[in-house]
Amino acid sequence: MNEDLKTKTAKTAKLYFEGYPDERPFDLWRSFDKGLAKDLSLFITGQMYARERIPHQTRQLITVAALTVLDRPEELKLHIYAALNVGCTPQEVAEVMFQCGIYGGMPVVNRALKVLREVLQERGQWPMDEIQD
Repeated sequence: MNEDLKTKTAKTAKLYFEGYPDERPFDLWRSFDKGLAKDLSLFITGQMYARERIPHQTRQLITVAALTVLDRPEELKLHIYAALNVGCTPQEVAEVMFQCGIYGGMPVVNRALKVLREVLQERGQWPMDEIQD
C-alpha cells in the first residue's frame, strides 16, 4: 500500500472527524468488510476529501448543501462536525442550509437546522453568539 496515501487518509480523517461522538461510516463499513472499508476510506477520505483544488471549508459547505437537499440527517451531522473542524462558522453552515430552501424546500432546511443545533449543543456552542436579525 502507498504509505503516503495511508498517511494522507489518516491526516484528513483526523482533521475532519476528530471529536465526532457517533459511529463513523468507516466503522460501520469495517464491521461488514474490513478490506472494502479500507479501500473506501483510502479513496473517499485520502483521495477525494484530501484534494487541494478547493479549500476544505468550501468542500465541506458543498457537502452540507448536498446532504441538506438530499435530506440525509445522519451523514449531515458528521459533515457539520467536519465543517466546523476545518474552520467554517456556525453562521456559514446555517446560511448554506437556508440557501438550500430555494431548491429543496423548507422542510429539509428545518431538519438540517435541527441537526446543526444538536451538533452545536454537543460542542458547547449553543446558543450561537452572533444571531443575525
